[in-house]
Formats: sequence, C-alpha cells, structure tokens
Amino acid sequence: MDALRPGSPYQPIIEELRNYPQKRFYNVSKLGGTKYDVLPYSIRVLFESSIRNCDGFLVKETDAMNILDWKTKQNDVEVPFCPARVVLQDFTGIPAMVDFAAMREAVRNAGGDPVKVNPACPTDLTVDHSLQIDFSKCAIQNAPNPGGGEAQKPTAKLSPLKGQPRKLPCRGQSSCKGPCSAGELSRASGQFSAQIENTPILCPFHLQPVPEPETVLKNQEMEFGRNRERLQFFKWSSKVFKNTSIIPPETGMAHQVNLEYLSRVVFDVKDFLYPDSVVGTDSHTTMVNGLGILGWGVGGIETEAVMLGMPVTLTLPEVVGCELTGTASPLATSIDIVLGITKHLRQAEVAGKFVEFFGSGVSQLSVADRTTIANMCPEYGAILSFFPVDNVTLKHLRHTGFDEAKLEVMEAYLKAVKLFRNGESSSREPEYSQVVQISLSSIIPHVSGPKRSQDRVAVNNMKSDFQTCLNEKAGVKGFQIAAEKQNDVVPVQYEGNQYELSHGCVVIAAVISCTNNCNPSVMLAAGLLAKKAVEAGLEVKPYIRTSLSPGSGMVTHYLSSSGVLPYLSKLGFEVVGYGCSTCVGNTAPLPEAIRNAIKQGDIIACGVLSGTKNFEGRLCDCVRANYLASPPLVVAYAIAGTVRIDFETEPLGTGFNGRSIYLRDIWPTRKELHTVEEECVISSMFKELKEKMEKGNKRWNSLEAPESPLFPWDLKSTYIRCPSFFDKLAKEPVSLQPIENAHVLLYLGDSVTTDHISPAGSIARSSAAAKYLTNKGLTPREFNSYGARRGNDAVMTRGTFANIKLLNKFIGKPAPKTIHFPSGQTLDVFEAAELYQKEGIPVIILAGKKYGLGSSRDWAAKGPFLLGVKAVLAESYEKVHKSQLIGIGIAPLQFLPGENPNTLGLTGREQFSILFPPELSPKMTLDIKTSTGKVFSVFALFENDVEITLYKNGGSLNFVARRFL
Repeated sequence: MDALRPGSPYQPIIEELRNYPQKRFYNVSKLGGTKYDVLPYSIRVLFESSIRNCDGFLVKETDAMNILDWKTKQNDVEVPFCPARVVLQDFTGIPAMVDFAAMREAVRNAGGDPVKVNPACPTDLTVDHSLQIDFSKCAIQNAPNPGGGEAQKPTAKLSPLKGQPRKLPCRGQSSCKGPCSAGELSRASGQFSAQIENTPILCPFHLQPVPEPETVLKNQEMEFGRNRERLQFFKWSSKVFKNTSIIPPETGMAHQVNLEYLSRVVFDVKDFLYPDSVVGTDSHTTMVNGLGILGWGVGGIETEAVMLGMPVTLTLPEVVGCELTGTASPLATSIDIVLGITKHLRQAEVAGKFVEFFGSGVSQLSVADRTTIANMCPEYGAILSFFPVDNVTLKHLRHTGFDEAKLEVMEAYLKAVKLFRNGESSSREPEYSQVVQISLSSIIPHVSGPKRSQDRVAVNNMKSDFQTCLNEKAGVKGFQIAAEKQNDVVPVQYEGNQYELSHGCVVIAAVISCTNNCNPSVMLAAGLLAKKAVEAGLEVKPYIRTSLSPGSGMVTHYLSSSGVLPYLSKLGFEVVGYGCSTCVGNTAPLPEAIRNAIKQGDIIACGVLSGTKNFEGRLCDCVRANYLASPPLVVAYAIAGTVRIDFETEPLGTGFNGRSIYLRDIWPTRKELHTVEEECVISSMFKELKEKMEKGNKRWNSLEAPESPLFPWDLKSTYIRCPSFFDKLAKEPVSLQPIENAHVLLYLGDSVTTDHISPAGSIARSSAAAKYLTNKGLTPREFNSYGARRGNDAVMTRGTFANIKLLNKFIGKPAPKTIHFPSGQTLDVFEAAELYQKEGIPVIILAGKKYGLGSSRDWAAKGPFLLGVKAVLAESYEKVHKSQLIGIGIAPLQFLPGENPNTLGLTGREQFSILFPPELSPKMTLDIKTSTGKVFSVFALFENDVEITLYKNGGSLNFVARRFL
C-alpha cells in the first residue's frame, strides 16, 4: 500500500512528529474526540489504516467512520483493512509469485510495461515447507533400553575403573581434547574456574564445536535437488520483483523469521510513519501480536489480493478485553501461565473475535510469553491476541539489535497516536465488547501423573495426591498399597554409601526440551535453579538416573552462554545427546542394587521428566509412578529425592553449614529469568538469524537464476507453469455475458470443505494429476506433493475435487467422479470438465449449506475456475470462500430462503441459463431458467461495488493487471 495516497480527504491531519520535524504521520488521534480515546488499541490500528488508505473506492470515508463508531457498529458492518506487509511460506507463496510472473507476461502482450508489475506492499516469502525427512537418526548417549531390560552396548567405550567415557574425539574435529574440564568446581570459592565456549552447535559430550549432523546435510541436499526448479524460480523472483524478499531454505520457520527479523513495529517509508501490520499464509502469523503488531493468517487469495493492492475485508469484530491481575505463583513457569490463560480464553468463547490484553499483570509477561500466548490463538479460536507496545516491548527490541535512534522515533510516534500503553499512567482504558478477568495468582504449577498425562496434579497438592494414589485400588491412578506398608523403608548400599528407598522415591529425573518444554525460559529456570542449588550446597543422590537431553544444539548453546550448564552437570544433569530419550524408554538401566531394593520392598518408585509420555512402566519396568513436570521442577524433585514432599513447609535438603534449604530459597524469580532470557538467549538468537539472513547459505548463494524481467518458462517443467488466468486479458473488460445452457459438473450436499475442493497432500497414483506426471516421464517416487507443485496449474487443476471422500450425488458414493451428461460417461472430475470445455459447454456447481467450510485455500477457487466453472449455486456459503470465488471470477449464487434443489424439484441433470442485467447492484436477485422450462430466482451475493467491479473484470488478478495497463 502507498504510505501516502494522493488526494486523500484526510491530508489535513498530517503532522510532523514532535522533536523530529522530518518525520510525518496521520495524527488520527485528532479525529472523533473521545471516540478515538476509548477505542481498543487493535481497532485504532484498523482506523489508522483506513485513514491512510482512503481512496474513495477500495476504502471509503464511510468505512473509516464505521471503524471510529466501532462501539455501535461491531458485528454489523464490513470494513476494508490494508495491511502494511505480507508474509508467505513457500507452499502458499509460490502460486502468488507465479501469478505475478504470468501477469508480467500478460501486461507485455497487451502493450504495457511488465516491469511495473510488482507487489504493492513489502512481501516476504520464507522457504520453510519444502524439507522432507529422507534421512533420520536418533542419537543419544545411552543405548535404547525400553522397559529397563538388558542394556545394549554403549556408544562410547567405558573405562574398566570408573565407568566413564574415555577420550572421545568429536566427529570431524581434530581439535577436540576429549572429556571437558570446564566442569571443575573450586570448592573453596564455590565458582567454576572455566567458562564453556559459546558455540551454536556443540558436541553433546565435550561441548566442542562440531559440524552440522550428517543427516541434516543429507536432508538439505535432497531438498535442494528435489525442489531445484521452485528454488530457482524464487531466486528469480527475489531479483526482479520490487518489494519482494525471499528467505532461503535453512534459515528458519516462517512465523519465527517473521517475529525475529521481518517485524518493523512502526514503518518508516520516506520519513512517513505508520503502524506495522501483516497478513500471512501461516496460522502462526498471530505470534507478532505479542510485539504490538496487528496480524493474522489468511488464505492464499486474500494474501495475493493484498499483494495486488487490494484490502482484506472483515466484519468489524468484537474485541474482548483480557485483564490480567495479580502476581503469578513464584513456582509458575511461562508454560503454566500460557496454558492457564489459554484455558480461560477457551472457556470465555472468544472464537472469531479480537482479544486485547491489559491490566497490571501484563507487565509481568516477557515478550516471549506474549508471543506464545498470541501463537495459541487457534487453540481458543480468536482472530488475534493483541499486546500493545509498552516498555517491555521496547526493552526486548533493544536486545534484538534495533537501532536506538529508530526506537526513539518509534516510541515518540506510538505515543503521539496513542498506540503506546503506559501501564503506570492513569489514562483511561479502552472500552471493550466484554472483559474477561484472569488472576495470575490463580495460575499454579502442575505436574501430570502418575500414569497418564491428562491427570494433572497441583504441585502444592502433590504429597497428598500421591498418598491418595497409594490408598486407591489399582487402576488409572491407584497402586493399592496396604496401609501398614505405606511407610516401609528399604536400606540399600550404593557406591559405598547407605541410602533408604521408600514409596515416592525419585530414581529417574530427566530434563528434556522437546515439544511442550522448548520455551527458553523454562530451560533457563532449570539451569538457574541448579546454579543456586549448587551454590547453597545441595546435591542429588548418585543413584538417581539424571540426564539432560536438549531438543537442539541451540538449547545447549544458550544454557552454555548463560553460564548455567556446568551447574546442571554438577547435579548430574549432563547433556546426553540430541534425540528421543527418556520418555520413549531410552533410559540406561538402574543400578542393580537399586532395582533389587525396589523389587524387594515392592516400592512405588518414581520417575520425573519434562517430556510428553509417562505411561506406567514406560521409563523402566520397575518404576511404576511417572510424572511429567516442568524442567525446574524435575531438578527440584531430583534434589529432594522424593515426590512425597510439600515444597511450602518441607526443605529440599541440607546445604552448607547444616542450613535447611527450601525450594523458595533457590527458585529463580521471573525478573531474573527475563533478564537472562533477553540478554543471553534473545540477543544471541537474533544475532545468529541476522547473520544467516545477510550471508544466506552456500547452496542458495550458488543457485543460478535468470535476471530477465520476464520469467523464461520451461515448457517441460512439472513444477512451474504459466497459468491461463490472463489468456483473454484486454485493456477493457468485456460486458457481462449470460451463462447459457450450463451443465452441472457436481451436485454436492452440505458442509463441503476446502479440503474436498482443493488438492493437498500426496498425489494418488490413480489420480488425473498422477496420469499427467506419468505422461511427463515421472515415476510415482518423483511425484512429490500437491503443495510442492502449487506453481503448476496443470497439476493443481487435475487435483481439484480429487478428494476420495468427495460425495457427488450423481455418483451416490464417495469418489472423485462425476457424470459427463452429453455422453453419459462416468469420469474423473477433471476429465469430465475437460470434455465440457472442448465442447464449449459452461458448467456450474450445485451445493447445499455452508459451501467452502474450512481453511482458506487459494486453489479451492482457482481450481474450479480453471475447470470451467462459471457459477456456484448453494444454500449458503462460508464467507471467506464466497469472497474468493468473486476474486477469481466465479459468481456465487444463493437459493432464496426456504428453497433448495429438492423444494424446486431440481435433479442437477438439467441445463441452466443465468441472465445478468446491464448493471449489477449489490445483493440483487437474478432469474435462472432450466432446460425443463422451470424459472426461479436466486440471490447474487455481491456485497458491494468493489466485489461487482472485480467480478466484471473477471476477478482481482485481471482487475489489477488492467490497472498496470
């Protein structure tokens, strides 16, 4: 979108920013008086966009005033929104870029300048969906040992004296010096004498630099080989299109790159300032809401429309204010808080609404917490979850390398337009549709177990709950231990020392950073707790099988760079490798003396781990109670040596000078965690990502691609093909033509989803797409997926309505088949449509209620269009899909209330003729005449003049192409 539209009626409110006279902006806070002051912050962003992009056609003054009157207009009006930028991932992005390449071709053929064809707003495409796992390997230090049986031969040779690994060179690193000495502790000082080298990829045994794993390199090599044509096309796009950047493979996931690198917070275009906002083709786009950036995920056609300079249309939403109050329990981790808030919002029924956070509790959340909460939007159904920019946001941006001068301008601008939340001020809070109050004090830490992950136990009830488990009959929780045996103690000798085992004793403690515990803050919490424990003189009993299995080398990197890794090692939590370990049963066998003692006394021994699985006997056959806990609680229970402990009233153990140490004494505060996370994790991650962005990678950098303004289409390519959307492009659209004697291609029922319509996943060997690829000389092994071939309209059109669960009433059973009525043949949908097109016969689709449900997919509209579908006649539509049909040039028609094919006596075997009046108007009725002589009326679902204009032009692609002419 243009930063400053010429002729805007709101130019009189353009001002210079105080103390920065060269910077200008629309001071929207001067419009509407107190109306603006009580708007939710997220609605203020919508309002600013409508003011800045007002052109009298796509965005009208009435649209802006409707947004200003949000309090009375919510749920009643549709408004346009022009996002500042677009984020694509490669599967959904490639058809958009192919369309732009084809548009250049069409504009050139119509006598225009193809170089003018570029995305209208900044567009970033991340290649992150192409990787397939052709090679894999689970590498951990201890050999797999499901159920605790006989161990297999260990990876490293053991010394016959102490059972420790001998000097083990790191693969490919002659400089590895064997067992590291960085863990040597000076007992006199209580400090570690050596620092571990700060490296992004470390040998799990020696913390020395290692090359990328062989499996990673092989998978990357396969990715570049398999997708070479697509990657070359992306490389060409990055060279020739303005406003376009391509983030190459091996850089990161789209939503992470969007959050960590692409976000601006405030745009500064030629010294004109406006808020950052984004739509993306990834559902995780909402993560940026945690940075105060308005954004959410949409379908390919909506995203492409924004790239073409068109707005996204949405019903003015309700905004639920989520007030966070109180103070979180000191033992509550970020995971506890995120899941607690998610649970509350799900119960509050916020689906289809904006959620906006305010209250004293917001300042307690780090930006990492906020982005994780915003990322959970699909879990509670909200469109977005908005955290306005505040001082916490600015501090985070400083740690991510934002230029200080830009930050000062950003802060001044946001305050000038009242988009900056100052939690300490007494300014009036916005008015919300409803307010949901969540007390952080009510969010308490939980563990799960002892046999099922869904059985949650509050940590402060752990001791009493375990007692209940001992009492209950054997079952999903109970162990049925006789009352007189519940306090039994079994003495055991281990490594020359005497210990006692009792019910609830911890014998396995594993810190794992996969899936639900990959948040840096919880891993750092475990490390900081270990540091404080060691400095206080606490230890872990040597018979407890402790381990640390990071989810990636990055976890080891930030544990090392923050200085906590040696303390974890001192307590026995040494890095054992990268891969599935304890929660899949890959635990080294317990010492024989411990196993014998457990069996002898029928002891209910416990395992505690920060993984995902805790079935009875899964960790080890003699460990019957297993609990899932956050990483710091795993360390705490390991130190305590038992789960039968009340952390509030009972000490973890005895430290130096015989002092009792409680969990509260060594638990890291949220402030400590935020500081370490920002300074050691966030800054390090952003620095590495920026280096990757600037340097690219060798394969991408050496990839050759043409630099001509027009893409040199390869007619033999099965990945990239020039689509036929612009085949009939002329400078002026032709007048609306009637749809005469159309046959029904498909007669569908209710709730037909975009999954039924749009091709996705693997390409079935018996499908029309498979026949096409086979004819091109490809074997089934080379078919790849529909997602990877979205740049080839021939494949995608053949995959349209190819879902094996498609229920066509002409066929009577699920199958991607239909009847070609002129010949009476039953054919694949594509083959029938191809015959109709050769015969010059238009086709339509008959459907029931809620046509086009499900996720928004561009090919759910593009595919039917290329099959020759001119109109869809349904009882009702999913709103987004209806808009997509118009955007591609298909007329969405709806039966009148109470009418449907059955009430009208339609069989679908008739031919249908639809006449259009000389001038269409919104929400008008049209007459349809069938070959049997029946005439009935339907609604033409064009909501406004913009939709009518798009339809008259044959869709948004042709409309914008004509603007370039």
